Amino acid sequence: MKTTDSLTTYWQDSINFLLGLGLFFSPWVLDFGAQETAARNAHVFGAILAAMAIAALFAYKIWEEWVSAVLGAWIFVSPWVLQFGEHSTAKLTHVLIGLAAIVLAFWSASQHNSGHMTAGR
Repeated sequence: MKTTDSLTTYWQDSINFLLGLGLFFSPWVLDFGAQETAARNAHVFGAILAAMAIAALFAYKIWEEWVSAVLGAWIFVSPWVLQFGEHSTAKLTHVLIGLAAIVLAFWSASQHNSGHMTAGR
């Protein structure tokens, strides 16, 4: 399977990659870089989410989707656990990206496991 086919066939992983990049750059783009805890969390977990999505695109293993779901869950709850929930932009960014990452990881895992997308993988 060509790289471009992988990017479109497994679009959930492509979107998760973009979400990871978006989270990574969000402290600068959305101006919450001064909130050190939120910014550090966004950088670290955005990079990990993007890396897991790349791994899923090029060497798919079901565990990568489950790791992405767990990452999404952490990103979702981190504003409260790390206590940066008072910063509304950082909180909203983490909650939305975390929720989207969870949904996409489960969706991708279910499609891979259903046999619809396993040809050539």
